[in-house]
Amino acid sequence: MDEVGAIVVGAGVVGLAVSRALALAGHEVMILERERQFGTVTSSRNSGVIHAGLYYPEGSLKAQLCVEGRRLLYDFCERRGVPHRRCGKLIIAASEAEFPALDAVMARGGAAGVTDLVRLEPAEAQAIEPELVCAGAVHSPSTGIVDQHGLMLALLGEAEAHGAMLVCDAPVGTIAKDGARWTVEVGETRLAAPVLVNAAGLGAQALAQTIDALDPALVPPLFLAKGCYFSYAGKVPFSRLIYPVPGPASLGTHFTLDLGGQARFGPDIHWIDAIDYTVDPALKPGFLAEARRIWPGVEEERLQPAYAGVRPKLAGPGMATADFVLQGEEAHGLPGLINLFGIESPGLTASLAIAERVAQMAGRPASR
Repeated sequence: MDEVGAIVVGAGVVGLAVSRALALAGHEVMILERERQFGTVTSSRNSGVIHAGLYYPEGSLKAQLCVEGRRLLYDFCERRGVPHRRCGKLIIAASEAEFPALDAVMARGGAAGVTDLVRLEPAEAQAIEPELVCAGAVHSPSTGIVDQHGLMLALLGEAEAHGAMLVCDAPVGTIAKDGARWTVEVGETRLAAPVLVNAAGLGAQALAQTIDALDPALVPPLFLAKGCYFSYAGKVPFSRLIYPVPGPASLGTHFTLDLGGQARFGPDIHWIDAIDYTVDPALKPGFLAEARRIWPGVEEERLQPAYAGVRPKLAGPGMATADFVLQGEEAHGLPGLINLFGIESPGLTASLAIAERVAQMAGRPASR
């Protein structure tokens, strides 16, 4: 049996950030990823947005970790040369009926410590984005975009520089408690470590359910929310991200840019029973209608299916929005086990802040 200081299951952006934080704290880290490459699931199937922290209930982990994580992420990207841009975004109201939703965004952002929000009249919004159609807007200058793959490469590089090791194509079999250690079976190999972090994203609940020592009642239900994106071929008139007012289960179909200037609209939301990344071309009329709410000049033939992602939500249709769950010994009584459940948006933005919390929960590495 091979012994290490910590095992992290899952090599998405959060798993890699956690592995880096544990390695920097002195743990000898083994990262296990069931896919053939790191970061190929949720971490590469999103908008690549660095969120400011405008949408989440006061005092929630999402609110705290998004604001903390945004600061850490910009600093990390600048120090490590990760491509990113603080482009800003506008959240727009289509009519005066949506003004209360704009007010709620301002209030929640302010409560979370986002101090740079500005409420704009239509003429003020059009002064900075002339093609925009809206009844009013909120400007968030600290919102940005990041190269997700570049970010994950930098996180992995720093983790490996401090002794971490990534093993891909390594699906985890059984997990057992063996005294003060956790034993993990990967094929014919058995690993042991005093610290085990479940950062498996969409697979976090299934992984937790294989841990005999863990009370099954502490594993929350998983709801799958699929979001599709359509890309736009051609020049667009916006330099900032454009979002509608948020809905009950998502931030709405919005306009985003990547660092190469490629424009996208999405994601929409579909509740599904099994993971599926297909994008149905029949969704185009709905995307076109949403896109023209933001930019009436959208040309239909330039709008094409792009990709889809699936979010690991802890609340389903009609349910109150759920918070992140960072579940440690205080919750389950099992030293060294840390489960991360429901790490959806703003998980990318919050990744470094989540990692700091997990490293604190893991404590100092045991002497060997």
